[in-house]
Amino acid sequence: MLLIAFNAFAPSRKEIVVLENPPVEPFKKLIDAIGMVETKRDTLAYNPFEVAVGYFQIRPVRLKDYNERTGSSYLIQDMFNYRISEKIFLYYASKIGPYNFERIAREWNGSGKMTYVYWKEVKKNL
Repeated sequence: MLLIAFNAFAPSRKEIVVLENPPVEPFKKLIDAIGMVETKRDTLAYNPFEVAVGYFQIRPVRLKDYNERTGSSYLIQDMFNYRISEKIFLYYASKIGPYNFERIAREWNGSGKMTYVYWKEVKKNL
């Protein structure tokens, strides 16, 4: 015998409850791993040899490309600002999509055989 019970009366209070969902961040783990490999997550990191700046170690050539593609006018010193440098990283990562971390990491690093070594290091931190 199946017994189903329910309240057939309308609720006495009329209110809507909105629950806030956390944002979807498909690149979060990759961002953390790349940050660990690049700078040990140091937003103020600077590599004078490559003039690479900030958490993601953005170099002038990458910044120039980003500015040309987006019409932005960021300066290399702006890359010390985590939110700005993250925005630039996400721009390039989004072009590839959230499902190929290896390709994103290797293309972020550059080109050639050393990108495989870089990917191994990133993968250890995922």
